[in-house]
Amino acid sequence: MPETQPASPLRPALFLDRDGVLNEDQGYVHRWEDFHWIEGAREAVSAFNRAGWLVIVVTNQSGVGRGYYSETDMHALHARMAEDLTHVGGRIDAFYYAPQHPEASLEAYRHPDPPDRKPNPGMILRALSEWPIDRAASVLVGDKPSDLEAALRAGVRAVLFPGGDLSKFLAAEALLPPPPAAR
Repeated sequence: MPETQPASPLRPALFLDRDGVLNEDQGYVHRWEDFHWIEGAREAVSAFNRAGWLVIVVTNQSGVGRGYYSETDMHALHARMAEDLTHVGGRIDAFYYAPQHPEASLEAYRHPDPPDRKPNPGMILRALSEWPIDRAASVLVGDKPSDLEAALRAGVRAVLFPGGDLSKFLAAEALLPPPPAAR
């Protein structure tokens, strides 16, 4: 009789929008020299990592479809973000992005209603199917109503980040996991 591998236990996921939640939204940020972390963002990611949560970025990136930068540029920025997070013991488990847009200048990225582009829930639904995520225990943090709508449509709780220090905001919302020693 063949042995079967046990299924991975479900874990909560912290879904994060990128621009305006992890980094300052200066419009179509795609170069490391233009990237600036939101205060408390790296520490928040690290705290959720230590608590055993998955951390997943879900980001509309219409700048690709508009021809402002390439997918290669975007992936390079995400790699630099991931590298920088290691300095505080943090990591992003996955980046999901939606380069499509109804008015994309590049034909390959033009779609009348891109299923992955928020407020559509495609990126979140894909993550839920590809990772062992406990949907009921998960939360999305976004800075726009479209982020919250995507989470709602995917059956994931969501909170609107008004700006400021992300760690302090998550603590005030009683979402920041306690340090491991305090559990």
